[in-house]
Amino acid sequence: MGDKSDLRVALVHYHLQKGGVTRIIEHCVNSLVNASVSVVVVTGKAPDIPFPCKTVVVPGLQYELHRPKVSSDILADEMVRAASAALGGPPDIWHTHNHSLGKNLALPGALCKLAEEGYPLLLHIHDFAEDGRPGNYRAMLAEIGSGRVANLSASLYPWSDHIHYAVLNTRDYCYLQAAGADEAHIHLLANPVHIDARCCDEDISPCSDVSLWVYPTRAIRRKNIGEFLLWATVAEKGNSFATTLGPENPTERTRYEKWVKIARELDLPVEFEKGVLEGCPFYDVLRQSRGLVTTSVAEGFGMAFLEPWLVDRPVYGRNLAEITYEFVEKGLELPHVYHRLDVPLEWIGKKELHAAAWKGLTQYMAAYGRSPGKEDCQRTLAAWVHNDCVDFGRLDELLQEQIIRHLAASPQDCSQLLPEKLTPEPCKSQIVVKNRDVILDKFSLESYGKQLYCLYSELAGTAPGRIECLDGRVLLEDFLAPERLHLLRVD
Repeated sequence: MGDKSDLRVALVHYHLQKGGVTRIIEHCVNSLVNASVSVVVVTGKAPDIPFPCKTVVVPGLQYELHRPKVSSDILADEMVRAASAALGGPPDIWHTHNHSLGKNLALPGALCKLAEEGYPLLLHIHDFAEDGRPGNYRAMLAEIGSGRVANLSASLYPWSDHIHYAVLNTRDYCYLQAAGADEAHIHLLANPVHIDARCCDEDISPCSDVSLWVYPTRAIRRKNIGEFLLWATVAEKGNSFATTLGPENPTERTRYEKWVKIARELDLPVEFEKGVLEGCPFYDVLRQSRGLVTTSVAEGFGMAFLEPWLVDRPVYGRNLAEITYEFVEKGLELPHVYHRLDVPLEWIGKKELHAAAWKGLTQYMAAYGRSPGKEDCQRTLAAWVHNDCVDFGRLDELLQEQIIRHLAASPQDCSQLLPEKLTPEPCKSQIVVKNRDVILDKFSLESYGKQLYCLYSELAGTAPGRIECLDGRVLLEDFLAPERLHLLRVD
């Protein structure tokens, strides 16, 4: 479909508003500037700021609440017309981002139509509806799958010689394999890590009399802000803590404001939304710190483990091994992260914890139309409790608050935490230098562009085959495994 010496690629996303996926699309475009590729972004809404390539608007790609209610077939035709006009011919590749997340119920069917017409597809999945988005999943199951998982799988996860998948981490790669994908059609496409070089021109040393710990995140629920406040509760005098952004979602904002109130009531050394009111540039805030902290319990890629090293600041906090595995494989050192934050079970009570686990598991699985068995609760508790201690990150806000208040009232009990401190020692400068070099080498825009171009070239030369589908039931079961339960992900 076109002259392969100059590939025509249509990137597809619901919008180009500020956010993680939009940033990755920008990186896709910028990484291909020296390749023989013509690129257009087909989107449901025009970008608010200039974009580094052509963009065309197809309103039917907007989020479900805002899109015109066109059929999947009509949407596919509109996408082809818009992309072909912008590229001077039909696309050789359709590179679609987060098609299966449930944000637009017509898009999966439109992509299936494109596949049936022989267009090669690269389905780039950043997030899964099966992973903590039950409302999205239920809407797709009802509207697209007519209540049947097999029907939904056929639309969400088509499978053929000319359909490839890209995922961000080894976990998702393995889950797709278990659902029936073979290695030749799945690609581990780690996000590039890139910041403006001007952010690194001049070093801003940490204050000499204060050790500032910054959590550079929008404080949504899965970021586990309670754990960050626990470290502020037990910190030695002279340490201060800060978050950078508050949530925009009203529901998230309510939970966040409660943490703000608790921090003020207990007089914790925490500043919320640091830099926002003062207009301080984001990277200046980072470079004023001793180190960057993450306590998140769930991530799709894990930029928080990589980006800080590019501003010469180490990373501390909770490790997510299923996310950081490939970072370590590529040479990154993470000596100051922990896998669990254990607190004595007696601070909560065994009976209370069991009740919370059963309630959370039942509620979480019910949101996906499932019911847990007794053995599922046992599996959950086996993951949560080790040696009569429970991992703080598995708990909900009420239980976390109970522990924080206990420590605030009885600071001597911090010796019973494991780990007892956020970090036992400063990060060695040679680790900072080494990690910065690893990231610049392994996660650069240049290496990302080379990987993308090779993938596009391979896919564009593939003849269309018979279309089947992956087993969405297996994928759902993997994400719903009881061992994965965190109460902060149960609504």
